[in-house]
Amino acid sequence: MNTYLVVKSLHIMSSVLLVGTGFGTAFYLYFANRSGDVRAIAVVARLVVRADKWFTAPAVLFQPLSGLWLAKAGGWPIDTGWIAAALVLFALAGGCWLPVLRLQVRMRDIALRCADSGERLPAGYWRHARHWEWLGYPAFVAMLLVLLLMSTKPALLSGG
Repeated sequence: MNTYLVVKSLHIMSSVLLVGTGFGTAFYLYFANRSGDVRAIAVVARLVVRADKWFTAPAVLFQPLSGLWLAKAGGWPIDTGWIAAALVLFALAGGCWLPVLRLQVRMRDIALRCADSGERLPAGYWRHARHWEWLGYPAFVAMLLVLLLMSTKPALLSGG
């Protein structure tokens, strides 16, 4: 197997890891929050932060590096429409994800403290949860669009 195919395979696998982990962790925290069970929320929030650290962050770093390498090796100029659009969407998702990381850490810390003390979650937790949720929607849609662009390489945006 040549280097291009190895990098392409790793790029595809890391994109699946990135989107899958993002969707999975969001799903569980969203529904843990809806349960109102402070202990469940604390456990899920702790695992969401861990999953972002172990899986999402490495994939976020690898994706643009491998994508740019693949574009160059494949002879695709960076200003090709679908590549440029994918980079803009990836940056949009990243712009949402960075504040989400901070919110998740705060939510985890509040939930763990409340679970340990037997207290209810304060209004500040729910404010963070609302912001977390609303930042997640555009990030997730942007990443789905990136996957669509990468898999279809639409001629409309390719200049050909």
